[in-house]
Amino acid sequence: MRRIIGLVLMGLAGFLITTALLALFYIPGAVKKTPLDTDSYTRLAGNATALPSGDGAPVKALSHTVADGQKSDGDVVVFDTFTCLIKDPNGDAPDCVDDTDPDKRLVTATTDRFATDRRTGLSVNDEKYIGDAQPHEGLVNKFPFDVEKKTYPYWDGILDRAVDATFEGEEKVNGWDTYKFVIDVADEPAEIVRGVQGTYSDLKTMFVDPRTGSILKQTEQQKRVLENGTTVLDLDFGFTDETVKGNVDSAKDSNSRLSLIGNLPLITGLLGLLALAVGFFLWHGARRTNGDDDYAYPARRGPEGGAGASDETRTIDVFGDESNDSTRTRSDVHGR
Repeated sequence: MRRIIGLVLMGLAGFLITTALLALFYIPGAVKKTPLDTDSYTRLAGNATALPSGDGAPVKALSHTVADGQKSDGDVVVFDTFTCLIKDPNGDAPDCVDDTDPDKRLVTATTDRFATDRRTGLSVNDEKYIGDAQPHEGLVNKFPFDVEKKTYPYWDGILDRAVDATFEGEEKVNGWDTYKFVIDVADEPAEIVRGVQGTYSDLKTMFVDPRTGSILKQTEQQKRVLENGTTVLDLDFGFTDETVKGNVDSAKDSNSRLSLIGNLPLITGLLGLLALAVGFFLWHGARRTNGDDDYAYPARRGPEGGAGASDETRTIDVFGDESNDSTRTRSDVHGR
């Protein structure tokens, strides 16, 4: 029974050590990918001054991002994003309205299709993913896993190019550690409204989960000005408290899973070595008990086939010490 248990434990040790190696070299790369079932709603609120009235008013925005599972694959995820910004003077406006709304609450509504690398978050512009949609540059909707403290290129849909997202330090959001990145665009020439040229400024601050690259909180001050100096849009808004809380809770869950995977090689490796040591001890002990020890010498028989050889004779047989005169003499006596 001890021998069987030993063999079972050594088999278990092989499984555990294999699992440790997989958890160390393969599993992290397999799980640190943007999910293909992403379907997220991001809500923002703030204030804006916009033409034609030029009056300031509370505003709200909805950004709905969905992954296209049919177009995505193991390395690239394809997204469709719908964004709607509307006036919310009474605090009871729906998530979005269309341009037939009698209260004229719609400010802007846009759609966007893009693809990103599932590990790095960088744009992928292969036609098989985005078709005839506009190519993007840099990061679009999240940072890479294991964010570094450096400047990243980040997509700006008004300028139609990537701008610098600069690391500006660490800061807690709802008690959770984040990296702070800032985009600062000042008076850039741009198409500020379809077919209308002007200047564009944007100060965007993003608070990013260092491990998953998710944007947990964002604030933005944006201004669009006509060439004659008239302000078309002066916007100051950010993620709602509910959105920030949901993002932080999601980051905590994701970090817990990643931490478990990170500790898995150590845990399974130690258990595997322990199982191997105990299993070998039981197996080897059982062999010795059953007389199967490779180092046990077979009993010698005397001249007539019996087990009558003296201790001195067995010493000669084992060690081949033929130079021992006293032993040879006694052997001769026995032989007479």
